[in-house]
Amino acid sequence: MERQSPRTGARTAPPSSSNVVALVEAALDAHQAGRLDTADSIYREILALDPANSQALHYFGVLHYQRGQHADAAALMSHALKYDRHDAACWSNRGLAAAALGHLDEATICYDQALQLQPDFADARNNFGVALQAQGALNEAVEQYRLAIAANPALVGAHLNLGTVLGKLGRFAEALACYRDALQVDPGSAEAHFNSGNAHNAHGEHEAAIASFERALALRHDYAEAHINLGSAIGKRGDYAGAESHYRRAVAITPNPTNLVCLGGSLGAQGRLDEEETFYREALTRDPHYADAHQNLAWLLLKRGDFKQGWAEFALRWRKSDYEALALPGVAEWRGEPLDGRRLLIVGEQGFGDHFQFLRYAQMLHERGATVDICVREPLLPLAGRVPGVHRAFSGKPEGEYDFWVPMMSVPSCVGTELSTIPADVPYLFADEAKVKAWHKRLIKTGAANRKAGLAWAGSPTFGNDRYRSMVLSELHALAGVAKVSWYPLQKGPAHAQLADAPHAFRAHDFSGELNDFEDTAALIMNLDLVIAVDTGVAHLAGALGKPVWLLLPANSDWRWLEARSDSPWYPGMRLFRQKVLGDWAGVVTEVMQALQQRKL
Repeated sequence: MERQSPRTGARTAPPSSSNVVALVEAALDAHQAGRLDTADSIYREILALDPANSQALHYFGVLHYQRGQHADAAALMSHALKYDRHDAACWSNRGLAAAALGHLDEATICYDQALQLQPDFADARNNFGVALQAQGALNEAVEQYRLAIAANPALVGAHLNLGTVLGKLGRFAEALACYRDALQVDPGSAEAHFNSGNAHNAHGEHEAAIASFERALALRHDYAEAHINLGSAIGKRGDYAGAESHYRRAVAITPNPTNLVCLGGSLGAQGRLDEEETFYREALTRDPHYADAHQNLAWLLLKRGDFKQGWAEFALRWRKSDYEALALPGVAEWRGEPLDGRRLLIVGEQGFGDHFQFLRYAQMLHERGATVDICVREPLLPLAGRVPGVHRAFSGKPEGEYDFWVPMMSVPSCVGTELSTIPADVPYLFADEAKVKAWHKRLIKTGAANRKAGLAWAGSPTFGNDRYRSMVLSELHALAGVAKVSWYPLQKGPAHAQLADAPHAFRAHDFSGELNDFEDTAALIMNLDLVIAVDTGVAHLAGALGKPVWLLLPANSDWRWLEARSDSPWYPGMRLFRQKVLGDWAGVVTEVMQALQQRKL
């Protein structure tokens, strides 16, 4: 958000000696010219001669604000207002000092006072909008920004701020119009192009976002935030080397934890794990509580098989807002205390695949003496309710009394899971028997003599590494020619449309339109001999059901599949097929074909 800078241009002096008047003029001239040390000295001289000089008090406060000394600035401006309560500029600047101190209610009062004295005070309107926006009063902020623009159409910051708040309200076309208006006033505004990029990105217009970030950087080469956002946008294309280049420039300009973690992540996505670690640790040196650095470092350590340190880092992964969204008020988080006779609530987190993987821990906790309830997303309820050890599965707001609660993915750290102690007894998910039998009757008629293989080739397109995690179905077309295999697509979502151009063998038994939920998918999987999938929830579901799974992994695979292994300690019936080169699936498909031709299911 763009706050208007404090004003330093008022010239009306209170009655005083001609010497003081001259000193005030000299102080303001030096201040406006940016000679702050000179202005500081003259303000002190004035106040020694005339301690009640409201102008000197006001603008000496402004000088302190510019130096980041916000408490001193607020005190000086408050003192000035004791002598001149009709100075609208001082009220507005006092609001800026209050906002800088985090006193937003006080800031809005100050801006309101300024506007009562001068309703067309555009800077105060703009700053009032900033304070309202910070308090979450977005519609009220919109009104103030519009009034600021009406009072002064040349106030670029108000156009930018209006665009930002409209973007937060999801009104992206209006936001982009605001940035165009800002560029009409100031064609050299890098911020307007940067904000346009953010609006395009939020609206899913990634190429337009990239173009806007590039224009911002053409105007301001040292714009660290634009380098970061451009790097992220390029990374979504799968160009992690290009992202790395921009992240490195951002780190050179501003080596803060956010930029360091972005750089580390781009290196990890390229498989450069040793280099990646350096930047997470540097980020934590600068901010030991930086959640994203803890999480990325945890993933790296877990991928290496260092579960002891990895789970310890993973326990520190929480951003405040994410934690509060899960936490059970008034109930202690379980961290490994004895559970005999206790009621424990496991709260699900992250994606469906994560749920399927970690539901296994319910039985272990039940065996430790706990009554285990589990809160998960609604589509998972039937399957979660049948997990051994689960007393009750529900979705929504928890009800009832609990002794402890625990985030689902924190359980491994609480129980001290090592590679050798992963609870890998499968199945621990169970399909509905009636649905299994119904699918069995249908599949008897579809190539009963053949081996039955399920196929899922793409995950959610919103996943960060989906470009490399997912495949295009055409890359698997060669599998359609393997003899005595009947294929059953398990693919949902946009990628299902790729079946239209697939070989007949892939389309002949497509029941995916009848897979309305995970219950249906689980029941169909139980009638298959094998599931071949990329790293999606379907692979975890099949593994947890105890079915053989062949998992096709990109070279920058997820932490849970470790490094260089062809098996998984999480799922005994799973076989891993790994890319040698990021983005090249040809070798993986050849290996899968050979394995299909050699294996009797």
